[in-house]
Amino acid sequence: MPEKEIVYKEIKRYFGLLPTGDQEKVINHLSSFLISKKENPLYLLKGYAGTGKTSLTGAFVKMLYSNRMRFVLMAPTGRAAKVLAGYTGFAASTLHRRLYRFVADKEGVLRMTRNKNKLGNTVFIVDEASMISNESREAGSGNLLDDLMNYVFSQKGNRLLLIGDTAQLPPVGTPLSPALDIEYLKTAYNLTAYSYEMTEVMRQTHDSGILTAATILRKKIENRDFTPPFFNPSTFFDDVEVVRRADEFEEYLQEAFYGGDTENSVIVCRTNKRANLFNRQVRSYILQRENLLEAGDRIMVVKNNYYWLDDEENRGGFIANGDMAEVIRVIKTEEMYGFHFANAEIRLIDYPEMKEISVMLLTDVIDAEGPSLPEEQHKKLFDAVMEDYMDIPSYRKRVAEVRKNPYYNALQIKFAYALTCHKTQGGQWPHVFIDQGYVTEETLDTEYLRWLYTAVTRATKKVFLVNFNEEFFNESAL
Repeated sequence: MPEKEIVYKEIKRYFGLLPTGDQEKVINHLSSFLISKKENPLYLLKGYAGTGKTSLTGAFVKMLYSNRMRFVLMAPTGRAAKVLAGYTGFAASTLHRRLYRFVADKEGVLRMTRNKNKLGNTVFIVDEASMISNESREAGSGNLLDDLMNYVFSQKGNRLLLIGDTAQLPPVGTPLSPALDIEYLKTAYNLTAYSYEMTEVMRQTHDSGILTAATILRKKIENRDFTPPFFNPSTFFDDVEVVRRADEFEEYLQEAFYGGDTENSVIVCRTNKRANLFNRQVRSYILQRENLLEAGDRIMVVKNNYYWLDDEENRGGFIANGDMAEVIRVIKTEEMYGFHFANAEIRLIDYPEMKEISVMLLTDVIDAEGPSLPEEQHKKLFDAVMEDYMDIPSYRKRVAEVRKNPYYNALQIKFAYALTCHKTQGGQWPHVFIDQGYVTEETLDTEYLRWLYTAVTRATKKVFLVNFNEEFFNESAL
């Protein structure tokens, strides 16, 4: 283990810029964190957009690599893992792929259980920690944050670095992000934990309209000031544009989506209903697609699926809620059990090393106003498939057959040209269109400003603000 002074100098060398006061402190903290002899060391690095936490994390990872110290990079979603790999230069995986594995029960149905961690003396680095929930889920113990802590600290000498942004949206259905709450972490787990929040925006970002807009929104959130204006037009530069006319909006959409290169743009919406509307418009007016589903369509999986990657090559993997895919070929469409399906070949966009896979898609979910198939519809499908196995006397064995049925296991999907903000979280796109959606004075609150901040910070090159109230813009915005 190198001495603290050596670690400090190397992180600084790989950072390559003159650090701000915040960054200087974090370099110091990371150096202490790495050489700590205390039990279960955790460092919680929080930072707003533009403060440099991404650059610091990249420098820290390069320092670990140069000193031949073992590290593991993880993020909550495939897209977030891809972003993390992009700015560190090293492979990153999703939390689920690292933490869980499949085990077949007596009926041959695969169930997920937590993996055994075989790595000791390793630094585990998790980006986009604001997305990690401590609510009951379907895998492992039912609690992703619990499973992460138990996995990492089951071996000696391990350390955990959590990175996140408190201004972003917390997990669905929770007011706060538990993985970014140092008091909660200390109370819930046996840790030696320290937290620091970066607020000082880097000098290099002062000519960025996107980061200036994000900073104004973040200050509003901090001050609990929910009154417009939220944007200062004098700071928009070339990377933020207000779209006021329908013909202008259509022209920008043509540029963004026409020609099949649809991975570089996304429309961020407040509701699934609004996203469905934009998806239909992009497909019909811009891409000229008339069929329900066609080759080249960009889709997002909206419910975890453990069925379609059950082969020797992909065993242990699964298709996660939020995974993006491209339709390569639609083999056939059919109606079964009162639902509509498409047999198709798809490519998982965020896992370029994986081969194309043949799957069954449940197309009824595409226009559903909820995030996935409603529970009563899911039960209806289960009961309809069960009818096919009534010749099996044992109820338990009938259920086991249903759980292996390809129609019951069809991937639930939506089109991914327009998405709700939660679905885009952790990802980045060069061009982001943000639809204000329906807001009233009563709905202008912390949640709305976090939504707006998260949407703005999904963009790397340009933000288009669509259908926004004029009162949101004024040069008096701080």
